Amino acid sequence: MAIDGTTDEAELLAAVTELGTALRELVAASVTTTVGPAGLRAAAARAREVTAALAESRRGLDQLPALDDPAQFRRVFNPVSGVGSALAPPLAIRRVDGGVEAEAVLGPPYEGPPSYVHGGMSALVLDQVLSAAAHAAGLWGMTGRLELDYRRPVPLGTALLVRAAVGDSRGRRVTIAGSIALAEAPDQPLVQASGMWVTPRPAQVEAYFSAITDAAGRPSRPHRPDDTAAVVDGG
Repeated sequence: MAIDGTTDEAELLAAVTELGTALRELVAASVTTTVGPAGLRAAAARAREVTAALAESRRGLDQLPALDDPAQFRRVFNPVSGVGSALAPPLAIRRVDGGVEAEAVLGPPYEGPPSYVHGGMSALVLDQVLSAAAHAAGLWGMTGRLELDYRRPVPLGTALLVRAAVGDSRGRRVTIAGSIALAEAPDQPLVQASGMWVTPRPAQVEAYFSAITDAAGRPSRPHRPDDTAAVVDGG
């Protein structure tokens, strides 16, 4: 499928993924480097050159990236699961029996207490994975409430398992629960989450998203996902 007259979707996705990977490597290096002031200033100058090159052509905040499809839960620059995001680990979320899950290793860029993951990062990851559970169940909504129970600190640089599953669904509201645990001890949660997702009424969707367009300039509002929502089937 063509993105424009010259760029193939697969080619663009590969390039976005390559840049995202390089930027994540840069971020990780930037928070662990011990080079001196001269090296830091030289790196900053080169980074600004890259920024200027990328800024030559930019989309507006009301236009989705060419590869995005919110109804499919495909957001290439999402700060948790986006392959093109310098902020994302990124998580690859998949369907499993009863819900969704994802593995993650969170490194130094996500540090809070020394050697442990920032609590806000745990909340961000769980918000995303609980949302994915709603999509995998054929539902759509926005976070109405999210409550976290921090049982133990989440270690950096360690394989983690993140899980979520839909509980009760009534009308526009759905309850979802999830957890972060060590991959080697998946049934001993380090952080537990529960929340309620609410599907906006049509008038609210219009008010919130009326200005949003896809890359071709066509209106693109979030809506209930179909059977091809891009939370992949897992094993």
